[in-house]
Amino acid sequence: MLSPGVESQLHNLPWVCDEGARSPVVLRSHIDCGSLLGHRAVYRMCFATAAFFFLFTLLMTCVHSSRDPRAAIQNGFWFFKFLVFVGITVGAFYIPNGSFSNIWFYFGVVGSFLFILIQLVLVVDFAHSWNQRWLGRAEERDSRAWYAGLSFFTLLFYSLSVAAVTLFYIYYTQPSACFEGKVFISLNLILCFCVSIIAVLPKVQEAQPNSGLLQASAVTLYTMFVTWLALSNVPDQKCNPHLLTNGTVLAGTEGYVTQWWDAPSIVGLIVFILCTLFISLRSSDHQQVNSLMRTEECPPVLEATQQRQVVACEGRAFDNEQDGVTYSYSFFHFCLLLASLHVMMTLTNWYRPGETQKMTSTWIAVWVKICASWAGLLLYLWTLVAPLLLPNRDFS
Repeated sequence: MLSPGVESQLHNLPWVCDEGARSPVVLRSHIDCGSLLGHRAVYRMCFATAAFFFLFTLLMTCVHSSRDPRAAIQNGFWFFKFLVFVGITVGAFYIPNGSFSNIWFYFGVVGSFLFILIQLVLVVDFAHSWNQRWLGRAEERDSRAWYAGLSFFTLLFYSLSVAAVTLFYIYYTQPSACFEGKVFISLNLILCFCVSIIAVLPKVQEAQPNSGLLQASAVTLYTMFVTWLALSNVPDQKCNPHLLTNGTVLAGTEGYVTQWWDAPSIVGLIVFILCTLFISLRSSDHQQVNSLMRTEECPPVLEATQQRQVVACEGRAFDNEQDGVTYSYSFFHFCLLLASLHVMMTLTNWYRPGETQKMTSTWIAVWVKICASWAGLLLYLWTLVAPLLLPNRDFS
């Protein structure tokens, strides 16, 4: 995007290095025009991606089988879909800046918040499946090695969480400052301790035998990870060691250096990629993920029919969704829509386009991530106590 040829062409666009109808701000505020250009280009690229997936979210609503004509669009017409995406992308780069970036920033905030919750759901689902599989193998083979493995990883996750909390207090707090950071770290630590205790209560274990410390430890570790992301966005140099490299650093009167890639951003992108790949798996053997993606296991009659079709086709591809789709097309595109918004905020480090005087993240990013961690813990707590509060419902 910022190669010399592409950058020279992007400078001809109306939204590059300006503030609406006002005069350019590059020299006045010492903002690196290349960085400003890169961040606004990311906003438009992700707008095109989000618009594309939003279009397909609406288009694929209520598609129940491959007999629906819209199912052919989902599974084919790749060339035309690519043309549509290219057209949306080109159009996005010619949107006048005005208030576009400021408004789109809030869409990114909401989408990123929801995607962080989806990431937590996937973490819990993975831990549930992992726990069930290893316990099943331990019972089948009558081996204690599987129990030892579960205990090891549970202890590892809790150890990493405790180490993370210790490092948070060392690097993100000061004895006479950083009150917000101290509250966030302490409160999340207390909440994680509480849900871990609730997860092993006898009544909870009786109502939900699959609940255990492995899931609680995974949730605790992920909560500490989100807390780290939030602390790395605190716009206070005393409370954020990354702030020296996150924003624009003036290098005397002749130049300045802008560097946005730091450890939280890199780790956040890795987690994002893993969760996106996990969502993109169409046929999952995880029961909880099947529920999230509205995917149901094939009934015996349909499974037998598919087996006969496999034999009849002799290795050739066949349609196995005539009686029902294997996953929700609409929800699949909606998850990718949220993923597009989340990666937009991650790549720009939650920079707010209207604040050209100082290219640093804002308190909005901090509160969104902290609130997402609290909402995730409440969601996990609900999965623990829901069978007790609603005994007549099936939560299996």
